[in-house]
Amino acid sequence: MAKELYNLGEMPPLGVIPKKMHAWLIRAERFGKPTEAFQQEVVDVPPIADDEVLVYVMAAGINYNNVWAALGIPVNVIAARNKAGEKEDFHIGGSDASGIVYKIGKDVTHVKVGDEVVVHCGTWDRNCSWVKSGGDPMYSPSFRIWGYETNYGSFAQFTKVQAQQCMPKPKHMNWEEAASYVLVGATAWRMLHGWGANAIKKGDAALIWGGAGGLGSMAIQIAKAAGATPIAMVSGEDKFDYCMKLGAKGCINRNKFDHWGMLPHWKDNAGYAKWLKGVRAFGSAFWEVLGEKRSPNLVFEHPGESTIPTSIFVCDTGGMVVVCAGTTGYNATVDLRYLWMRQKRLQGSHFANAEQSYQMNELAVRGLLDPCLSRSFTYAELPVAHQLMHDNKHPHGNMAVLIGATEFGLGASGKPPVAVAHPTLPKGDVHNTPHPYPTSTPLPSIAEAEAITIADDGTKVKDLMHRGIIACAPGDTVGQVAKVMVDNEIHAVVVMDGGKAVGVVSQTDMVLARQGRTSAQARAMLAREIMTPGCATCDAGILLSEAVSQMTGRRMHRLVVTENGQPVGVISMTDVVRKIIGE
Repeated sequence: MAKELYNLGEMPPLGVIPKKMHAWLIRAERFGKPTEAFQQEVVDVPPIADDEVLVYVMAAGINYNNVWAALGIPVNVIAARNKAGEKEDFHIGGSDASGIVYKIGKDVTHVKVGDEVVVHCGTWDRNCSWVKSGGDPMYSPSFRIWGYETNYGSFAQFTKVQAQQCMPKPKHMNWEEAASYVLVGATAWRMLHGWGANAIKKGDAALIWGGAGGLGSMAIQIAKAAGATPIAMVSGEDKFDYCMKLGAKGCINRNKFDHWGMLPHWKDNAGYAKWLKGVRAFGSAFWEVLGEKRSPNLVFEHPGESTIPTSIFVCDTGGMVVVCAGTTGYNATVDLRYLWMRQKRLQGSHFANAEQSYQMNELAVRGLLDPCLSRSFTYAELPVAHQLMHDNKHPHGNMAVLIGATEFGLGASGKPPVAVAHPTLPKGDVHNTPHPYPTSTPLPSIAEAEAITIADDGTKVKDLMHRGIIACAPGDTVGQVAKVMVDNEIHAVVVMDGGKAVGVVSQTDMVLARQGRTSAQARAMLAREIMTPGCATCDAGILLSEAVSQMTGRRMHRLVVTENGQPVGVISMTDVVRKIIGE
């Protein structure tokens, strides 16, 4: 007869399911630091559906998903599931696992009780019309990340998963190794192999951002196995050997370059020229490491905001930049000329479907994919592992935590099929980049959803605006416009033509006009030649917060204010700053 609860490390007889289990839980009232949000509790073992499997967890992988779950941002995963009809007021995380099948639903055929498995984190409704019609489940509205968007992940003695998530555990790996690689490995596989004509192939050159990280370490090996030549981008020369042992031909130290960030405006000749000098030097460094003047056919991206401009520039004509995250920020800038004239592809990618996960795992089973496990933790240390990740003090590579396994190093039942060097990171290695932004965030769509609540004190534009328009004519010279600015101590002048605002001349426009010209030439130019055409306006009656959003969204500092469609004044960021200081 089954016990109601088995102690940690006390494995129930195969196929025997107790009523309760030990688990690490997050509850809404504890949202915050992972060391406080995660607490050990005892809960009921979950029931399974006809297409599901109950797995006794031996070890679990650690990733950022459950750092965000612990914080309760950018989404409260508990509230989201409650809104969808689920009753549990807790979250059991964990999106990577190795373990043993203990129970299967009546429709499950490809795994059986006793199978040793690893688990990928993609879930979807098998009855979704898109899935039933043969569509990629990744595009299904029912797609969810197990152990983050769904409950009962791998941070418990038992986890419930869909049968299609279960894949053979590589026999040569121990439990913690097997628990560490699937999420990042499958993500990297789809990025490299999932996009038709641009999929990685023999002879390709590939630029791999973050080569020593969890994703990058997988990408290097997958690209190498495909016959491509991966070049790794890393944060220091101490990681060169690690990446090259994984299969990179060579590495580039990103700290030798300083052109990162959003593109300068294309009108900013000096700024764009400086950026161009930096990005060309980076491209030359890629050529040098590759050993020939050939640009990457594929760029493996995830930093996002700070690196996309460079990735698009260096990518070969007809090549692809594939991105799965925006760890440095989400507002990436692109010089569109390189997309249309050189026909480059900027492709988004998110996790992987079952077929792609199985293909990746086959590489691991064959011994051709090292899990790159950099650190393992005991069950009791699970919150600490997440706290290290939260604080960005964790090592590169992948991490895992023991759940049912009682000691490190258990679970291997065979020798590696091939002899592959197992690289190790430098002693004391930790991340030294800024804390990444979330990769799995809820996104608004065309369909209406809950109204967004904005904190606002009710101030309107008319309460803060400067009334009156200081203007110039399109035919006025830049010298005349500059005098108007200086005399009135303002930063921009509205260009009026026949009583209608047709543009704005700002200090920035004047500075850009001076580039490449003498002072006399610049002063002789006309306002119509340097103005920013059109006139961004707002109504005097709108909330100040709305005007601020318009300015930040358009990357500008002022708006012309209108009443009844006629320009009557100006609101600027300077006015907003004065209000803040005044308060």
